[in-house]
Amino acid sequence: MAILRNFMVNRRTVVAAGGGAVIGLGWPLVSLGAFHPAANQGACSMNFITANDGARIFYKDWGPRDAQPLVFHHGWPLTADEWDNQLLFFLAQGYRVIAHDRRGHGRSTQTDNGNEMDTYAADVAALVEALDLKGAVHIGHSTGGGEAAHYAVRARAGTLAKLILVGAVPPVMVKSASNPGGLPIEVFDGFRKALAEDRSQFYLDIASGPFYGFNREGAKVSEGLIRNWWRQGMVGSAKAHYDCIKAFSETDFTEDLKKIAVPTLVMHGTDDQVVPFGDSAPLSAKLLAKGELKAYDGYPHGMAAVHADVINADMLAFIRG
Repeated sequence: MAILRNFMVNRRTVVAAGGGAVIGLGWPLVSLGAFHPAANQGACSMNFITANDGARIFYKDWGPRDAQPLVFHHGWPLTADEWDNQLLFFLAQGYRVIAHDRRGHGRSTQTDNGNEMDTYAADVAALVEALDLKGAVHIGHSTGGGEAAHYAVRARAGTLAKLILVGAVPPVMVKSASNPGGLPIEVFDGFRKALAEDRSQFYLDIASGPFYGFNREGAKVSEGLIRNWWRQGMVGSAKAHYDCIKAFSETDFTEDLKKIAVPTLVMHGTDDQVVPFGDSAPLSAKLLAKGELKAYDGYPHGMAAVHADVINADMLAFIRG
């Protein structure tokens, strides 16, 4: 467990040092009526699609069916609920917003196989096909960024318009001869060990510390965000989460990034303690044909939650641009 100490912090210490935080939503409360089902012809529905191997993939699909779709890909070990702030914000802006629970996560089937990027991308393709999405913007955070990038080069013509990667794992996380700036495999072995021994405490430690930067001096700690992160993680499958560590840390997305032809915004915090900035975002942006790098000084891995007002506005500008 020593290898994890730089990534985790005692939860009681964090809470004692912090206090309640008001997290910026990034959208006006007065706009809530704009996405009432009666106002936009689109029902706020919760549904499942069936993947190629029979796994059931849960998804949210809110907003007008004739509006441009935005598809959100969540991080490990979370669910579509990670994106609730952004779903509400973009729904109020008139978009159709869609977010799914990756297989083995949240409300989707707790599969004991297929927990790797090829199958994750195939599940996304099945969702896009089932919903008949055209000209969609795909937005992925962390592991979801890898999933979105892996899907992007496999997307049918006309289905993908733009891509946004937020604190995303590409090009590759693990250290190797070709990636000397990566994290040692021992870090991810430590993740697996901690998950197998006490998943519940491990998830509390991540949420209380490095994920949102709550282990930094002066951080305003949100107990609600910590509990919600833990809640999402504990709903999913321990086996899928264990397997997914290999998927997000060892998958090399270099060739995917080279092949992505659509405009892509790479957003990353410089104080990301989970996916370190230097070995991720700048490298991804250089590999992309139409990549734009936007770095956020001092922002943590979970910046879409703790700095939602800034992140939402920048996403919106890129989508509209």
